[in-house]
Amino acid sequence: MTASRTTPPDSDDLPESLSRVLGDYERHLASERNLAPHTVTAYLGDIAGLLEHAHRLGFSDVSELDLRTLRSWLAKQQSMGRSRTTLARRATAARVFTAWLARTGRAPVDAGSALGSPKPHQTLPSVLRVEEARELIVAATALADDGSPVGLRDVAMLELLYATGMRVGELCGLDVDDIDRDRNVVRVFGKGRKERTVPFGQPAAAAVDAWLAHGRGQLARPGSGPALFLGARGGRIDQRAVRTLVHRRIAEVPGAPDLGPHGLRHTAATHLLEGGADLRSVQELLGHASLATTQRYTHVTTERLRRAYQQAHPRA
Repeated sequence: MTASRTTPPDSDDLPESLSRVLGDYERHLASERNLAPHTVTAYLGDIAGLLEHAHRLGFSDVSELDLRTLRSWLAKQQSMGRSRTTLARRATAARVFTAWLARTGRAPVDAGSALGSPKPHQTLPSVLRVEEARELIVAATALADDGSPVGLRDVAMLELLYATGMRVGELCGLDVDDIDRDRNVVRVFGKGRKERTVPFGQPAAAAVDAWLAHGRGQLARPGSGPALFLGARGGRIDQRAVRTLVHRRIAEVPGAPDLGPHGLRHTAATHLLEGGADLRSVQELLGHASLATTQRYTHVTTERLRRAYQQAHPRA
């Protein structure tokens, strides 16, 4: 593999035949599937581990991979104390890889098609209550009363995150032209550069308008480009700065759980469902590929309803 790419752990110890396939798979993930660099790195790390395991068992070609080898690799991971979530992720990585091998003629059959995986423990995401979300925005707006460009920007970012449920990477990737104020919708590019259109309400619209009219111009520099949200130096704001902002502002809300941008995404989805939105609509708004991913939020709303019932009903 070339030095310009992120080399998976110990991949240089593989024989050339396996290392070459790993390089081809990296190009497939990055170029054909257009996955984010950190996602590509995660997939490659898992598959490099699988190929190293197969090599230790005497395999020298991916066409020799079979279900027994895949299962023994997962069993080895389990014996090393890997969590159920990690095992489930690696089983998925293996199935995606073997499907690609079969589809591209590198293997005669898809060895992973029958590979099961442990069910990861489902943990309910923490979310803000409606009044906590409102207090978060009110507090941030109060801090922006001095008219500083950073304050105006921060309010606009918080409003959009909560209004749309978009991912932090999607927020940072927005350009000015992605905002359509005539229809109050934003064009979002999600995982795999899949495009979707998400509506937002008047509070978010007003915050974005204030940022564009009175804030962005003060931070913009000749090299700022079309980025909607800018950092203090005029470049496109990065995800770390947004995460820091969200954690800091939520910490100022009494009693609120410690959440980052993804927590606001959970919060938006939960509040939509609690307000009567149907699962399919929420799935489309969030950009989930599978409805099963969206369904986890029904557990959140059910759990909150159960707690409210136990607290309020005399015969709970």
